[in-house]
Amino acid sequence: MTTKILVVDDEKAVSDLLAYNLRKAKYEVFVAADGGEAMRQIQASKPDLILLDVMMPQMDGLDVVRELRKTSETPVIMITARGEEVDRVVGLELGADDYVCKPFSVRELMSRIKAVLRRTQSSEKEGQTNKILTGPGGLQIDTESRQVLIGEDLVSLTRLEFDVLIILLQNSGRVLTREQLLETAWGYDFAGEPRAVDSTMKRLRAKLRDVSTEADCIEAVRGVGYRMLKS
Repeated sequence: MTTKILVVDDEKAVSDLLAYNLRKAKYEVFVAADGGEAMRQIQASKPDLILLDVMMPQMDGLDVVRELRKTSETPVIMITARGEEVDRVVGLELGADDYVCKPFSVRELMSRIKAVLRRTQSSEKEGQTNKILTGPGGLQIDTESRQVLIGEDLVSLTRLEFDVLIILLQNSGRVLTREQLLETAWGYDFAGEPRAVDSTMKRLRAKLRDVSTEADCIEAVRGVGYRMLKS
């Protein structure tokens, strides 16, 4: 089955460039010029991945991610202006999987796309093993349904947050550097950029804490990375 990618950008030159290279790589491509059209395309075409510009008229990319994450875990790669760090941070906190900065290298973007899709497909296969993992603070993870429970309370996590939690739990007691987490959870070296890891960890820990303070079993190791406390 052909992988479907939705390109959302109000700059026609950019969307045309992306669409050309994606079709050349044998992806099925859909294009939207603004956030409203993007939401309609998402419903109609059910893309496997979304390339999403931040700065757009009517409904910007951050609003699209905000709405999308209410109902869907479709992976999103944000496209941001190089100087707009705040957009990248907010996008990651809202649940985007990755970002690239304009002007971007098409080769780098294609490698990011492959990494995100590979991780998504790997997560789906791992979920078929029907394993129940347990952690500190009453944490239970059903890898088949990809559900996280603390006691009887369900914790709603994005696909990336779930994958990071699994990796930490499988390495309980061991400090994982940001680089190790990027390689295992994101699927590639993120050019030394720690923001994606820190934003994901902040979001994940807050969600665990919202259910139970005892369930926030992730410890930040200053200057190094993160570890899951042992039960």
